Amino acid sequence: MPHFEVQIHEEALGGEDSPVSGQLIKELTEAALTVYPESFRKLVGVEIFGVPSGRWGVGGKITDELAPIVTLRSREGLFHHPDFVGAPARLISAITDAVVAVLGESVRERVTVRLLGVPTGRSGVGGEPA
Repeated sequence: MPHFEVQIHEEALGGEDSPVSGQLIKELTEAALTVYPESFRKLVGVEIFGVPSGRWGVGGKITDELAPIVTLRSREGLFHHPDFVGAPARLISAITDAVVAVLGESVRERVTVRLLGVPTGRSGVGGEPA
C-alpha cells in the first residue's frame, strides 16, 4: 500500500476549520494516481504530522520557513515495476506539484520528497508477510 507521511509546520495547517489537511490528502492521493492506476486509490494512505513552532531547524537554527517533508513508503517493487516506467522521477515531480498546489509556489524549492521502498517479506497485512 502506498503510504504518505507529511511533516510540516503546524501553523501551515491552519486551525481546525482550515481545509489545508484535506487538500493535502486529496492532492497527494491524486499525485500517486499519476503513476499508478485508479484501482490504487483505495490503497493510498496519507498521514500529516504538524511540527510545533520552535521545533524545526535548518542549519543549526530554529526556523519558521516552510519546508515540508513528504515521505512515500511502498513495497520496493512498485518503484521499479515495468508497468510503471520511471515511477520514482514521476512521483517526485507529482508529489512536489501536489504540495505546491496547496501551499503555493513559494515552497517548491524547499519541498523534500523521500521514496522509501520496503523489501518483499518485510511488511505484512493481517499477521501475514506480504
